Amino acid sequence: MSRTVVLVGYRALPEHVERAKKAITALVATVQSTEPDCGGITMLQDANDPTRMTLIEYWPSQERFLGPHMQQPHIQSFIQGAGEFLAGPPDISFWHPVEDA
Repeated sequence: MSRTVVLVGYRALPEHVERAKKAITALVATVQSTEPDCGGITMLQDANDPTRMTLIEYWPSQERFLGPHMQQPHIQSFIQGAGEFLAGPPDISFWHPVEDA
């Protein structure tokens, strides 16, 4: 079965980097513990620009990410409050692993 890799890029407001990091970390923990479709999430912070954070997420398909995942109450709650610590909406892109390249 093919899986989809989702890259989610966030930019925190400079004065709210720690708040953003804590909120995203808590969201990741909730997603991984409550959403069985999630195949794992790794959170990265840019070594040269601490306002930039990226999530590498694994999902069965783009449709599962955009549909059921995005409708979860914890996702909707995060979206509603994110304007307080993020500089804008996330940059979301979808990728597939290259097999036998």
